[in-house]
Formats: sequence, structure tokens, C-alpha cells
Amino acid sequence: MDGIGAKAYSKLGLETDVLHADPHRLVLILFDGALLAIQRAKGHLADRRVPEKCQAISQAIRIVDSGLCSSVNASVAPEFGKRLIGLYKYVIMRLLQGNMRNDIKALNEAAHLLSGLRAAWTKIGPSSPIAAGSTTAYVETPASVSAVQAGTRAGHAYRA
Repeated sequence: MDGIGAKAYSKLGLETDVLHADPHRLVLILFDGALLAIQRAKGHLADRRVPEKCQAISQAIRIVDSGLCSSVNASVAPEFGKRLIGLYKYVIMRLLQGNMRNDIKALNEAAHLLSGLRAAWTKIGPSSPIAAGSTTAYVETPASVSAVQAGTRAGHAYRA
């Protein structure tokens, strides 16, 4: 399959996945998209393709800011929501630093933090009591939030 056909097929697959995904899966898709964009940015940085690196980092920032950060439901568990948003803002800052300074360590840290959050989100699962909002959640991430207690339905809100 040529590059254009493969790209169109991949885009169609993602669109189909998004259309049929439950809210929990949608957040995983956002994590995966941000992590993939960071991975691409690191490859472009290594190959000195500056415009492509900037585009990939911009895509990761948009996903974290407009997707993950804006979907946090801070009204249900204010302290947890505030910390989660703070962590996302920190990731965005590290992505910006990685872009401006061509800093692979900043990009690696952003990817590491998002991977930790993705792993915690995966453990919750859409059918778990935590995702259903009936218990307390503990989210562990390596650098910033290391056992943040969240109340019912803390984390990401889903807008219809």
C-alpha cells in the first residue's frame, strides 16, 4: 500500500474507533495520540527536520490542552482535578521547552508522565467502580502526583 493510501486507511480506522468508543476509550485515544506525536517529534529532532518537529510537538500540545486537560472534571473532586490539570500544564510546559531548546530530555519527561497517567487510566477500566464513580481512586505518576486521592467520578468528564 502506498503512503497516501496507508495514511487514509489509518485515518479512517481512527475515525471509526472514535465514533464507536466509549468515553473511557476516548481518553485512551487522546493519550495514545499525544504519545505518538511526541515519538514522531523525537524522530524529527534526531533527523534535524525542524518544521516537522514543531508540527508534531504542536499536535501533542493541542491533544494535552484541548483534549486531556479540558476534559478534566474538577468540580466533582476539586483537589484531584486541580492537581491533574496542573500535571497536564507541566507536560505542556516541558513540550514547549523541548521544542524551543531541542531538548530530548524534556520530550522524554513529557512522554514518561503521559505514559504513567495512561497506565493508571487503563487500570481503572470503564467498568470499574472508580470509573463508575462509587469509590476512591489513587493515581500514581512518577514525578508529580504520587498517590492523589480522588472522590467520585474524579478524572475526566465526558461531554455528549
